[in-house]
Amino acid sequence: MNRIFRDRVDAGRQLASHLSGMRDLSGIRGEAIVVLGLPRGGVPVAAEVALALGAPLDVIVVRKLGVPAEPEVAFGAIGEDGERMLDQDLIDWAGITPAQIEAVEQRERSTLNARVALFRTGFERCELTGRTALIVDDGIATGASATAACRVARGLGAAHVIVAAPVGGPDAAVRLHGADQVICLVQPPDFHAVGAQYLNFRQTSDTEVVDLLTQARQR
Repeated sequence: MNRIFRDRVDAGRQLASHLSGMRDLSGIRGEAIVVLGLPRGGVPVAAEVALALGAPLDVIVVRKLGVPAEPEVAFGAIGEDGERMLDQDLIDWAGITPAQIEAVEQRERSTLNARVALFRTGFERCELTGRTALIVDDGIATGASATAACRVARGLGAAHVIVAAPVGGPDAAVRLHGADQVICLVQPPDFHAVGAQYLNFRQTSDTEVVDLLTQARQR
């Protein structure tokens, strides 16, 4: 299917409609499931899913580690609570040195810590112990960020981890590790970028993320 999404809100509504009809989720509602958006672009998608499922919305903050010459290509990712994963095969293929890895990770860790402070100010993290963590992003490319998020969710006690996105590469489930289930509405065989499936793929701001989290928590 060559589905094109208008924007992240439209993608979130379509994803929510699919998830609502899934047999595996039919008995999971309310407090049994926590929807976790990956900031920043995954949060508008996750907000629509949480609204449709009647579930709480939170975030797992992760940062991909980009290849120095091609920052959009991830050689790994870091997440909250010190989570870290590296794609050693890609590192070797791209000739990335330990010094380069350290420099990229140090920069991204600084950004990650700042966003954790911003997004959690005034709010407690949703309890995941024994619950289903439904991790939502606007797309799955390398799978590095979602893999790091899965590890964070597991570490926080999630009993079941599902990763869902409107679009992903044909090998998304193979690239992504740590999830019990991976769901993508669209997996183009010629996939090259998440944004190619969106008419409007403008950057989501920190303010938008905070506003969406505040609205969800007020509900």
